[in-house]
Amino acid sequence: MNTDAKFTPINVAVLTVSDTRSLESDTSGQYLADQVVEMGHKLLAREIVIDDIYLLRAKVSEWIADPHIHVIISTGGTGFTGRDSTPEALAPLFDKQIDGFGELFRHLSFADIGTSTVQSRALGGMANNTMIFCLPGSTGACRMGWNGILKEQLDSRHRPCNFVPHTNASK
Repeated sequence: MNTDAKFTPINVAVLTVSDTRSLESDTSGQYLADQVVEMGHKLLAREIVIDDIYLLRAKVSEWIADPHIHVIISTGGTGFTGRDSTPEALAPLFDKQIDGFGELFRHLSFADIGTSTVQSRALGGMANNTMIFCLPGSTGACRMGWNGILKEQLDSRHRPCNFVPHTNASK
């Protein structure tokens, strides 16, 4: 990290994909929301949407169109059960996919859960200068994704590069 560089706070929306969680029982979304604020960013929205392709697309499309939201982090719906549809819902919205995000997440996850990481469909992309990161629903996976990738990549001081210049926050 370049400590001489200026920290640029970004506006983040957190989306939990779940048929069963409420804001009170959503430990994964709460963890991400807490980390966003603790780092000095602004949490602009936090919602729970059931695992439905069209409801997910509608909510994320709304946030992508909002110039005040720079980053969307979702948790849940990335597995292989019949209801898991986050990748199918959100990947078509991406202008660009961030292949390395899912690859790095699975690499980090391998140390924790071994070959079961192949069932993780974590992914990242960009749409309308909004970064979108889709993490699994467990709090441990969100912790790993935040500490292992997002914390640095959403910090404008991180070198040699980070995602902040690719968002509307830098404009």
